[in-house]
Amino acid sequence: MPLMPASTRTRTDTPAAADRQRADTRSAILDTSERLVQVRGFNGFSYGDVAGELAITKAALHYHFPSKADLGEALITRYAERFAAALAAIDADGGAAPAKLDAYADLYAAVLREERMCLCGMLAAEYQTLPDPIRVAVIDFLDANEVWLARVLESGRDAGTLHFAGSAADTGQSIVSGLEGALLVARPYGGVERFETAARRLLAGLTGTA
Repeated sequence: MPLMPASTRTRTDTPAAADRQRADTRSAILDTSERLVQVRGFNGFSYGDVAGELAITKAALHYHFPSKADLGEALITRYAERFAAALAAIDADGGAAPAKLDAYADLYAAVLREERMCLCGMLAAEYQTLPDPIRVAVIDFLDANEVWLARVLESGRDAGTLHFAGSAADTGQSIVSGLEGALLVARPYGGVERFETAARRLLAGLTGTA
């Protein structure tokens, strides 16, 4: 059978269209898997769950992510990139340190508003059962957040808008721990109000308005 002339081929016959379709499928797999992790945990879903929701075969999942560990690493990498972009946007707004901390806390609240949990917070809860590469990625994510917070805290203390004892690094760790914990405790109550109250009290202690 002769090949169709290029001018009569459909978009799906072109290599570029095939690449787009593969990219779309990969993105859909990540989107669905991310939601499942944020709702059920990493150990609470299977490739069968993802395949069923997307109406694709498990073989298609394995094409893009040969193992669940590969999928987990890709999830954290994408999540960390988005979170880093959100932190960069907070910096770009040029607000004072207290406003940056408020915006940081709202990143957590936004996840809860969607009836989800922080991806890396959920993974941290399952840390002992995770493959080593995912463990490393979780710690890298938390470390990056604490480094950013320490920088904001130092700038706030220098400007006189934040007040805390000890090092900025230790205080940054306390903020991450406090927000992740508040997110977890607020979840059973089915709303974001409990988290927002806890976050306000946590940050008010740094501005002297508690």
